[in-house]
Amino acid sequence: MNMMEQIISLALFEDAGLGDITSESILSASRQGTGVIIAKQDCVLAGAGVAGKTFHMLDPSMDIRMLYLDGDFVQKGSVVLEAAGDLLCLLKGERVALNFLQRLSGIATLTNTYMQALEHPRVRLTDTRKTTPGWRLLEKQAVRAGGGSNHRFSLFDGILIKDNHIAVAGGIAAAVGAVQKKASHLMKIEVEVSDMDQVKQALSVGADVIMLDNMSCAAMKQAVDFIDGRAVVEASGNVCLETLNDIAATGVDLISCGALTHQAQAVDLSMQIFPGPNKTQQ
Repeated sequence: MNMMEQIISLALFEDAGLGDITSESILSASRQGTGVIIAKQDCVLAGAGVAGKTFHMLDPSMDIRMLYLDGDFVQKGSVVLEAAGDLLCLLKGERVALNFLQRLSGIATLTNTYMQALEHPRVRLTDTRKTTPGWRLLEKQAVRAGGGSNHRFSLFDGILIKDNHIAVAGGIAAAVGAVQKKASHLMKIEVEVSDMDQVKQALSVGADVIMLDNMSCAAMKQAVDFIDGRAVVEASGNVCLETLNDIAATGVDLISCGALTHQAQAVDLSMQIFPGPNKTQQ
């Protein structure tokens, strides 16, 4: 079982692992039906494959028809997905599939809003690790569906020396030195800084990437000019639609934005279920 299947399995158990009293009382025998998921607002879709897999895990013979794929723009009123199969499985999977689609499409839609607003195409907009516990794989896929990029997935696949690491190590030089002794030469070292003195320290000890954390735009511009291409420069902190282009205009290479995942609003989607085959709504 892969990670996506584990996430779905946990969600299904949370919702109906001990049974579905209502649906099982109404359906005393196996019956066939069709369900359609409809967009109730314009959005950028994400999670289509997860929703389809949710129904397949309940009924492997379920016939799933994807009318849109992740990254597609969906207009209000459009049918996103059709599923035909066991009625009880459709009823059990409805809320779980919608939860995945609504949350992930919300992230994709918000990310797309940021990407459309970004006036500096050379600047890459990335997510952070500020994700829903257990959902990181899915939420980072949703960011990509919206046109954004991913930062490191977790603590094992990227070196980022943050303020607490610096405090524990006894300074930037000590922290970078310790990492250089143990990490592969193939891995880049990123250091989080908050002022020009730390920028100079990070650059002097060979940081590959310097993260300017919660610095003013004027200070970021000064840092970018000082670094002068000797390291990749990332901006982080206080990133929102109103500040996005001011930050990008400082000349940074990357902007990481936690809001893409932790401030996204769920998209409005609904599911209609029809008893009997071939009763989908177009």
